[in-house]
Amino acid sequence: MTQVSPSELDDRVLGRTWTVRLDAAGRGSAAVRVSCSRPACVPERLATTAAGRTAAVAHLKAHLKAMAGPRAQAFCVCKAEYCHLHTPARLDERPERGVPWRFGGPVVLAVVTDREGRWWRAMECCSRCAAATPGATTVATAPPPPRVVSTVADAAGPAAAPVGGPQFSDRSCAGGSPMVPAARSTLQRPARDGRIAGHAVPHRLRPLELRDELMELGDRFRSYQQRTEPDLALLADLHARKAAAFTGWAEVTGSQHLRREARRAEQAAQAARLQQQQRASRPADGQAVARVLAGSAMWEHARSVLTHCATHPPLSGPQARLLAVMLTLRTAYTGTGNLVGQDLTTLGLSDPKRLVEELAGCGWLAIPASADDLLASRPEDPVPITVPSLSPGGDHPSPFAFGKKTRPRLSGWAQKVVADKELRTTKATAGARLFALVLATQTSPDGHLGPCGHGIARERLVSLCGADPSELPGLLDQLTAADWLTDHTLTDTRLTGRLSKRVLPLTCPLPARIPEEHPV
Repeated sequence: MTQVSPSELDDRVLGRTWTVRLDAAGRGSAAVRVSCSRPACVPERLATTAAGRTAAVAHLKAHLKAMAGPRAQAFCVCKAEYCHLHTPARLDERPERGVPWRFGGPVVLAVVTDREGRWWRAMECCSRCAAATPGATTVATAPPPPRVVSTVADAAGPAAAPVGGPQFSDRSCAGGSPMVPAARSTLQRPARDGRIAGHAVPHRLRPLELRDELMELGDRFRSYQQRTEPDLALLADLHARKAAAFTGWAEVTGSQHLRREARRAEQAAQAARLQQQQRASRPADGQAVARVLAGSAMWEHARSVLTHCATHPPLSGPQARLLAVMLTLRTAYTGTGNLVGQDLTTLGLSDPKRLVEELAGCGWLAIPASADDLLASRPEDPVPITVPSLSPGGDHPSPFAFGKKTRPRLSGWAQKVVADKELRTTKATAGARLFALVLATQTSPDGHLGPCGHGIARERLVSLCGADPSELPGLLDQLTAADWLTDHTLTDTRLTGRLSKRVLPLTCPLPARIPEEHPV
């Protein structure tokens, strides 16, 4: 411990402190009293607590502005109050004369505020005490004291090098003794640990490329948070890189938590890309498309119904497929629903009675009446129907992930598509209406067919529509006549084109990267 003479300690002065308080003026009144610990300050009475708090803060600021600032030669004022940073191990032990109190950093002027806003205290203390005091804010710092240069050592001249020490011929002193340079410190700073998404990246992580990538991504994410305007393309790229880096990190450490973080980063990248596409697809007036089904979750549910009907078709042909899709949407949640004759006659089916009888005959559909009674039913007296394969049970749960509130929205959306006014005006067939329903779920946000407008595979279309490949040109002509599709091109492998602007509200855009459960 450094020894200091008593005269040096006497040069030190105790730090200044004062407190501004806010107290109730009396019982049964909302008035408050503002008082200051300085003797020259007169208490002030205010009508409300808010006015008193404002006056107390202004009073404290006036004191801070009037004083000359913290003094470099002042001791911590908290020493007089047994601060735990200054007191010895035992309170009954008094410090010896000539031993300075522990002191950390320069003298600062700190303001401590009560959490309830009842008092404000300003004090001169060391920066270490200010940092350790809860609620303290440093408002000023004392300049460092001037450095005292000893003249006694200069007069004696430089010290001679020890015998046997290194000699330097290019430097010499007045006495002829060579000067020896001071040894340099060999201490090195330890490598820092990076952070990303609340995870510490250890500096010993190998391979080095993975560690550098994680640390760089952490810096880039923090830099992105400081941007004033969002850049969704950049954000999607950062999330994609994060997903790849966390996947590699999980393989090195075997952490399942990091694998889940990687999957969440992939989902965030997809969401950012989709938002970017939606912004890019806005019209010139800047208005977004108001779609019937809002949100990517709804769009995925609509695609899941079409995929289920394509992989579990009760009958072959586009007309039977369209009827199966509409009945599935009616009974998707519990396997049961209500149906009237108008629901079947508006689908453009050539022989709805025969299709109902065939579906009931193969066991896919169960109805308590005949097909004629179903077609003749009215909205006031619907016919209950059941699809046994969709009834949830212990052995076979429901094939769909949506609930009872989502099912009617999906059914209403499909009804709007197949009952489109232009499709009814041009007397489009049931196959064309199913084709329109499929194309509505296979577009980019701006209406181009396929993910990112790259088109739809021909095999994918044939699978979802249940039509023969030779029937596709005729179906495309019907949709073009109904102002549903424009600028289309059908090749041996893909269909490209764009849906008309009027049907964009009926579309369910694809994500930037199609999930694995809905491959193209």
